[in-house]
Amino acid sequence: MTTSPAGTDVTGTDAAELVRLLAAGEVTSVEVTRAYLDRIATEDGELGAYLHVDPEAALARAEQMDGVAGERGFLTGLPVALKDVVVTEGVPTTSGSKILQGWRPPYDATVAARLKAAGTVLLGKTNMDEFAMGSSTENSAYRVTRNPWDPERIPGGSSGGSSAAVAAGLAPWAIGTDTGGSIRQPAALTGLVGHKPTYGSVSRYGLIAFSSSLDQAGPMARTVLDAALLHEAIGGYDPMDSTSIAAPLPLLSESARRGARGDLAGLKVGVVRELGGDGHAEGYEPGVLARFGEAVALLEGLGAEVREVSCPAFDLALPAYYLIAPSEASSNLARFDGVRFGLRVGDDGSHDLDEVMALTREQGFGPEVKRRIILGTYALSSGYYEAYYGQAQKVRTLISRDFNAAFGSDGGQGVDVLLSPTTPTVAFPLGARVDDPVAMYAADLCTLPASLAGMPAISVPCGLSDGLPVGLQVMAPALADDRCYRVAAALEAAQDAARGSRFLDQLPRRTAGSEEGAA
Repeated sequence: MTTSPAGTDVTGTDAAELVRLLAAGEVTSVEVTRAYLDRIATEDGELGAYLHVDPEAALARAEQMDGVAGERGFLTGLPVALKDVVVTEGVPTTSGSKILQGWRPPYDATVAARLKAAGTVLLGKTNMDEFAMGSSTENSAYRVTRNPWDPERIPGGSSGGSSAAVAAGLAPWAIGTDTGGSIRQPAALTGLVGHKPTYGSVSRYGLIAFSSSLDQAGPMARTVLDAALLHEAIGGYDPMDSTSIAAPLPLLSESARRGARGDLAGLKVGVVRELGGDGHAEGYEPGVLARFGEAVALLEGLGAEVREVSCPAFDLALPAYYLIAPSEASSNLARFDGVRFGLRVGDDGSHDLDEVMALTREQGFGPEVKRRIILGTYALSSGYYEAYYGQAQKVRTLISRDFNAAFGSDGGQGVDVLLSPTTPTVAFPLGARVDDPVAMYAADLCTLPASLAGMPAISVPCGLSDGLPVGLQVMAPALADDRCYRVAAALEAAQDAARGSRFLDQLPRRTAGSEEGAA
């Protein structure tokens, strides 16, 4: 526990409560920021959540925010952590790759700029799988991140640094990015709330691109309300992003508060048969399915009308994703050539330009990135484009049609939201799947359909299996992110009331130096 001089348990406090405390003058931004920095210094050596922390810069910014005169912004003085894929002016930004080692961007991503304009304090940049390619944060070129619930297990990926930081109390909340599940999957495995917004509703400008038709930034937080508040701070139209939707955000925090009151009467909920349902449970751990079933029953007890829904094309999401995303990556990563920025190898006068590029890429890209570039380049090559990439895009259309049919967008009477487990298993041991890419890819089995269709989806904790967190996923129609927050908040409130505590209160403090772990 890390407290402020006033005795407040800062690093165990929800972001929404910290907002209130800062606005009321009960704590200062310097006190809050220092509390998190102290915890980072004590615990992150073992946890590995951060790639870059600048305590002096963070405290200087906090002092500046404490001195703001006149009307304060809603988030003024509140610390935040950013996944290292978010371009941040003057701050090292590597995307977890050696090929960008030492690069300090000359501009801010829109997400970073909006948080800065809101008055937040940057704690640091969090670890990630290289170029967001991974499900365990073991593909980082710099360090492995560990799960605060059990340091011998993965924290999920690719936003594992963000999930570990928030779960362990090293940040009140964080920004992650989600291409095929990289917000929702680590949130589920570390007991957090993580939301993938509707594609185009949060700007991609300044996110180092992996797969441009899939990448989305979003919030990772301790509670549903916290996630909604952070989402509202970063969302909305941006003319700098050609895929940005020119539509206002729904009232997300209001929906979360409404959901927390527990009334879901009349809400139609569909349980996806193909994602762990009856007859489709192969690969799903019994404990995950048990906690999911209990959570669905709890929602039904709150008045929701529950039915099973079949989405047959969801069974094809994994192979389709692993053709589309690598194909786009092979194009996006071509810009890293050792000439314009980042790592440069062989620039001693003895190599021509092509050799410098080849040497730089050989040393700068890790094995998983190389694997996906090769796969994507092959899928796009002459004679194979239609057989692989073209067919995968057709599957993507079928998945979108399944969503539309389920939601009644085709004129039928459908459900309001869809439910599934967020992941088929709880967090697996470090190293267990590093030599088996197919098994690693299967960790995103449940999250891929919403990514391919551009739909919003949220993961919310729904209990423990063998002492490790299980997540429930809520999926909604495009631009209906508020439905995700309403259902997630209702489940969260019902579970908190049943157990008499917040979910993260169950987390054993096992990281190095923590008071609970040392006791």
